Amino acid sequence: MSATTFAGVVASLALSATFLPAAPPAESPSLSGGVQARTSWAEPHECARAVARCDGTLAVPLDWSDPSSERVEVAFTWVPAAGRATGTVLANPGGPLPALPDLPRIQQVLGPALDHQNLLVVDPRGLGKSSPLLCPGLKLTEPDTIAACAARLGPRARFFTADQAAHDMDAVRRALGAGPVTFYGNSYGTAYAQAYAARHPEGLAGAFLDSTMVTSADGYALWPTRSRPDLLGLVCDRSRACRALPGDARRTYARLVARLRERPDPEAPLVALKGVESVSEPVFGREVNAAATAYLAGDPAPLRRLTRVLAGAPRQPVEGAEWAGYLAYRCGDGGFPFDRDAGPAERLDQLERYLRRERPLAPYTPADLGPDMRAGVEFCVNWPTPRRSPVLPPGTDLPDVPVMVVGGDFDTHTPAEVAAAMRVFPGATFVRVPFGGHSLAWGAGEAGACVRAALRSFVRDLRVPRTRCTAENYRAVGAFPRSLGEVAPVPATKRDGGLGVGRRRVLAAAFATAADAVARRNPYTFVHGRLKDQPGLRGGRVAYQDGAVALDEAVFVPGVAVTGTITLTPEGRATASLGVLAPGARDGRAHRVELTWEAFTADERPALTGAFDGTPFEIPALR
Repeated sequence: MSATTFAGVVASLALSATFLPAAPPAESPSLSGGVQARTSWAEPHECARAVARCDGTLAVPLDWSDPSSERVEVAFTWVPAAGRATGTVLANPGGPLPALPDLPRIQQVLGPALDHQNLLVVDPRGLGKSSPLLCPGLKLTEPDTIAACAARLGPRARFFTADQAAHDMDAVRRALGAGPVTFYGNSYGTAYAQAYAARHPEGLAGAFLDSTMVTSADGYALWPTRSRPDLLGLVCDRSRACRALPGDARRTYARLVARLRERPDPEAPLVALKGVESVSEPVFGREVNAAATAYLAGDPAPLRRLTRVLAGAPRQPVEGAEWAGYLAYRCGDGGFPFDRDAGPAERLDQLERYLRRERPLAPYTPADLGPDMRAGVEFCVNWPTPRRSPVLPPGTDLPDVPVMVVGGDFDTHTPAEVAAAMRVFPGATFVRVPFGGHSLAWGAGEAGACVRAALRSFVRDLRVPRTRCTAENYRAVGAFPRSLGEVAPVPATKRDGGLGVGRRRVLAAAFATAADAVARRNPYTFVHGRLKDQPGLRGGRVAYQDGAVALDEAVFVPGVAVTGTITLTPEGRATASLGVLAPGARDGRAHRVELTWEAFTADERPALTGAFDGTPFEIPALR
């Protein structure tokens, strides 16, 4: 599988913290140092007496159904509450990957809640410092190395699954003398939380689940490999300008895929287009529908600009001995469209029949996404799963404890899917975050801060706070003008300074150019947020540095070149000082345009204030 193909597939699997935005600013000091201790699972642990951070290990049975089986060591960190402890948070950041490296970020996310909550973080067995499974030469892009890794590890690998890890976590809890815990699970951490609730209900006081893994009818974690063109419609339906585009968003996108299949464009390959479909990247959500419409109408520039950005985007490392532990969990815990008891060849045939019958990748086919898609669409085809180990055994009665579940519109599973699945918890409350992506409490912007506040409130008293968090801070654009004449003037108002229609049209073009540049600094962006500079849509350059955006003859509307600087505050207020050279400018002189607006809002057009060639104006928001 090509690297780009793999990046698109893996992104849809929500692999955990590695894909998340940078950690939020520290809001409480992280602890370091402390005691190093180890003991057996049947004995009280030395860390139980610690008054500061204690790093320890616990020897536990490989197979919890056979207490006499070989021992594996499980590593953990115990951080006593800064003040009087009223409870304990058991946290897992997801993956399935090592948990302990994310301890500082977990502390930052929980923040002041740790004043009165102990914190326990355990590296799941087989990962990180907990008896890691290792396979030198392992590459997730090469199925033969996966099969070789499974053969190398042998039958003991079947015990490195969430059901066994849940027993380990409870053994650590009991060895520390901790009472029932509040389980904070992020991403795959929610699978551990479900496995824990099913097997140790007496040890669970409550749970906060962020970006939840959904299980199948037989209790295995679902890893959906699917296209999500429905999200294009969700974003477009929220925008007046996008709704005015011809046709339906999903059908337009399907036509675009068909066009690129019939007439490949090396500057907009289908595999890159699959990445653009991910509207959790705000720039893609803002522009993909209009770019698709423009491409079909003979204007390829907007779409090519979007696909070009993906070529330089950072990618998840997909090789290394330590990925063996990830495979053990993913394959042992996972539910897939093939039989767990079948051999690799039969599994692959079953998978291909499923892809042909159900078309989960539509409007794409596997062939659209690369020549090796057949072998690489699902890693677990080549990993044996001889032991029954559902994350959530069917028919299990989960404890009636407070459970808060948060999920975003753009997450791996839809809010409706998560809300339905979490009814297995009698005390569950689901909270939808509009336009939210994956790992909400770890995110930036107001949505991240809002979800973190909800998490802290919940772990403090196990009450679901009344909160409405949203990441909906933009509206999809409706068109990419091909001339100044296609630009609608800003409306005439009593406070427009008496600007004529021509000047109001130039003002609208200048604002569109500035807004297009600033959109690349949306607080929820990931790929575009790493850009240092980018060509203007139709000419010139845009550069980014330290809260400033510099335009050098940037052309968004043909014939309108904009030069100047935009400053952007952390709160998202933009102020621009621009020279705008437009058709009809007197003596070829640039217009001077001063602009101020709120850059990231769900308004169709934000309120604008400023001056045009010295004439002040105020344009109200269009909602």
